[in-house]
Amino acid sequence: MRMMVTVTIPVERGSQAVKDGSVGPLMRSTLERIKPESAYFYVENGKRTMRAVFNLANSNDMVPTFEPLMMGLGAEIALTPVMTADELAAGLKSLG
Repeated sequence: MRMMVTVTIPVERGSQAVKDGSVGPLMRSTLERIKPESAYFYVENGKRTMRAVFNLANSNDMVPTFEPLMMGLGAEIALTPVMTADELAAGLKSLG
């Protein structure tokens, strides 16, 4: 299922991870695991944030994929099912 993940990193933990060099490997390993069709990095409400769209094959993949970000960065993770315009059109067509 196509999902959008929003990863929000608290300022203090994120700053420490930047200083000690751990933020890069954590983000890189997450991106390698999810192979996103798009990924964006920005500041939202004063916090480092990543938003990415990817395919989640199995719900149990959430644990090994996002737990390292929660443990290593204190990140908050929000997952939302999303669809493309073509998928929306197909869904609307199926309504009859």
